[in-house]
Amino acid sequence: MDYRFLGRSGLQVPVLSFGAGTFGGSGPLFGAWGNTDDKEARRLVDICLEAGVNLFDTADVYSDGASETVLGAAIKGRRDRALISTKSGLPMGEGPNDAGTSRFRLIRAVEDALRRLDTDYIDILQLHAFDAATPVEEVLSTLDTLVRAGKVRYVGVSNFSGWQIMKALAVADRHGWPRYVANQVYYSLVGRDYEWDLMPLGADQGLGALVWSPLGWGRLTGKIRRGVALPEGSRLHETASFGPPVEDEHLYRVVDALETIAEETGKTVPQVALNWLTRRPTVASVIIGARNEEQLRQNLGAVDWTLSDDQVAKLDAASAVTAPYPHFPYRRQEGFARLAPPIAG
Repeated sequence: MDYRFLGRSGLQVPVLSFGAGTFGGSGPLFGAWGNTDDKEARRLVDICLEAGVNLFDTADVYSDGASETVLGAAIKGRRDRALISTKSGLPMGEGPNDAGTSRFRLIRAVEDALRRLDTDYIDILQLHAFDAATPVEEVLSTLDTLVRAGKVRYVGVSNFSGWQIMKALAVADRHGWPRYVANQVYYSLVGRDYEWDLMPLGADQGLGALVWSPLGWGRLTGKIRRGVALPEGSRLHETASFGPPVEDEHLYRVVDALETIAEETGKTVPQVALNWLTRRPTVASVIIGARNEEQLRQNLGAVDWTLSDDQVAKLDAASAVTAPYPHFPYRRQEGFARLAPPIAG
């Protein structure tokens, strides 16, 4: 397993990490993802650790904390071998202080997560959403308190816009508070919006991408293809409305290219899609999920081999879309192109 530094930090993380969203799954979204119990979760953690995948990602909102609880039980007795990443900020109740990242909420959320995970510290704490109602200074000073107390090691964000991240980094630098080093983002061959602003920001400011839903919300599993009805057992029947939208023709164009390259390489469609992501600038780790051992082992087969430059070019071309303003002039006009940052490829 390849290991990479997480942004501009000294922490090394595996290029593939494991998403525990299926652990203890319940409700219309997480229940459709999967419902991995304690025994199966421990088996999946065993396989991950044997393969060198030692970063496990979860969140307090996943099945109302059940994911954290099951993950904590699964790594019990080997905490020193695992890195735990969790997130907080989305609503965990109906009360006025049950959502957001105020000092009150963050401290309580971390204490609750530590209890569920049965650990003394969180390796990477990410804010799950931007809280426009709480001053940035309050958020960052609270994170500083948690880091100094030893309850959190590194901090990051998820689902933030570029200006929100830059504002926070400027405030952190001004006061000497911890800087964000992780940005958990949606990024896939059918969702490349990350490249326009957040990827150049990450390269410039030292944030490593932890990629969620790398298979396009379950669309790049190899089971969805042109001219074939959505499989009866697909979770997209229940969860498509929760995830990023994809136009059918764009999806089929990408899948066609993936199938061609899968045949050339002797790999599966998801393995090719995941391998492409591991090559992208600023990507520190790609979060893979699995409802069972078979899925996990297949996803682990996405590394330790290399796509050719020609194959990468075919995937790039099939997944390309027109850049939004103000980015498209830098792709279309010579004068702008000379000034364009090369990071997005």
